[in-house]
Formats: sequence, C-alpha cells, structure tokens
Amino acid sequence: MTTPFLTVRDLLRFAVSRFTEAQLAFGHGSTNAYDEAAYLILHTLHLPLDTLDPFLDARLLDKEIEAVLHVIERRASERVPAAYITHEAWMHGLHFYVDERVIVPRSFIGELLEDGLQPYVADPDEVGAVLELCTGSGCLAILAAQAFPNADIDAVDISADALEVARINVARYELDDRIALFQGDLFAPLPERRYNVIITNPPYVNSESMQALPAEYKHEPQLALAGGADGMDIVRRIVAEARNWLTDDGVLVVEIGNERANVEAAFGGLDLVWLSTSGGDDNVFLIQADDLPAV
Repeated sequence: MTTPFLTVRDLLRFAVSRFTEAQLAFGHGSTNAYDEAAYLILHTLHLPLDTLDPFLDARLLDKEIEAVLHVIERRASERVPAAYITHEAWMHGLHFYVDERVIVPRSFIGELLEDGLQPYVADPDEVGAVLELCTGSGCLAILAAQAFPNADIDAVDISADALEVARINVARYELDDRIALFQGDLFAPLPERRYNVIITNPPYVNSESMQALPAEYKHEPQLALAGGADGMDIVRRIVAEARNWLTDDGVLVVEIGNERANVEAAFGGLDLVWLSTSGGDDNVFLIQADDLPAV
C-alpha cells in the first residue's frame, strides 16, 4: 500500500483535520478533535493511552496505517461515538466495556461518589444498601460499590440488552457477590427492602432537545435518553415512589443534565439540594427522605 502517512504524527494531523472538516460532535469521553484523534490512534495501535509524545515520530507498518485510517474514517463518516468503535469507556479511573446496547457512560454522580456523598451521607462505611435505577452499563453501581465498601448494591434497567453489558462490567470487577441486577420498570422488579442511598441518571432529555441531538447521540439507545415533553416523565415517577424505598435518613440523588428549569417547574415545592460538580451546580440534585412526598 502506498500512503503519504509514515508516522503517528502524520496520522494525528490528518485525523484532527478530518474530524474538524466533518464537524463532529464530542462529549462521549473527549471534548475536542485533538484528544479524540489521539485516543483513537493510541487505542488502535495498542499503545498506552496516556503516552503520546514518545511515539509521535515512530514509523508505522502499512497494516497499522490502514487500521488507523479505517477507524478515523468510520468516526468521521458514520459519526459513531469513539466508545462504540473501541468498545471501552473510562470514568473516574475505571475502565468499562460498552457497545451500542447502552449509552456511553458519563455522569457527574460518579465524581460525587468519590467522596461517598458526604456530608449528606454521614459515614460511607455505615451504608448497607444502595439502589441504582436506570443502570445501563452498570458503571455507577460499580462506583457505588467502591464508595460504600460495606453496601450491597441493587441495579435496575428496563432493557435486557443493557443488563447484558452491565453483567460484563460487574464480572470484570468481580462484584457479582455485591451487585444484583434486575430487569424491569424502575422499582417494580425489586424485592421489598429499604436503601440508604438511591442514585439514578435516568432518561431526561426533553422532546425538543431530542430532535436537535447531534448524529453521535442518535447512535445511542433512545430509550435511555428520551424523557418526554419536558424531560421529566421518568424523574417524576422516581421522585413519587422513592420515599417508600429509602431508610428514614436516606437520600435520593438524580442527574438531570441541562434540565434544571424543568426540574424546578416540576418539583418546585420540594426541598431540592443542588450539588456542585465539575459541570457546575445545575446537573445533579439531592432530596432527603423526609423531604420526599409520601405515597
């Protein structure tokens, strides 16, 4: 094969140009064309993902160049999220298997779990039961198992396909004895019990925003994104039922993306605590059990 490309540097320059020309949307692990290009090239060449500079001027084999060009073109022409090409995603230092059966893991709740939700959870070691609703790939359930080392974790998703992916990740982290996966509609498949913590990153994208999603996001399961006219269809159901599943001192933590205005319109009468994350103060809210509506 005759090619104008010789080195990693050549391919990196080409990939950034190709991605910029294609006006790709980012947000599934990378935020810009350069970072995404570097990640895809390093992954395809089986090089350390955090080490680019030593390899920039390495001359590549023809078959390596061909493999990288194939990945670059697929990302640019098909607008497939990089995570679906590599079948991996990283969140807060952990590596997860992903494919088109689940949305690409991304959640501000993950960073909140690094501190065990303190000060809203007095002692993470005392947490005995955690529930994650809409678990998808199982990433937040796994992070919760790390944050609350003495807790059993129940994780629910309505999608049997998503739970197949979650099982892969739970097994990878050898957490089958602590994380139980349930298929069903929110609380419906669960045995009767009370949880110290309920976390969820549910479908919350409103109908207007769903219509405007970039092509990359349309590769993801729409069931995991669409939240109805105002984005609150699933969130309303979770808030309405959560009190029956929480301990008296328990907390509900809900991620809602850019939907704060719709949250406040729907739940303005409740005592919402907006949690600070790297994305700002508008992405995640918490409600204490005592402040939730009783059913």
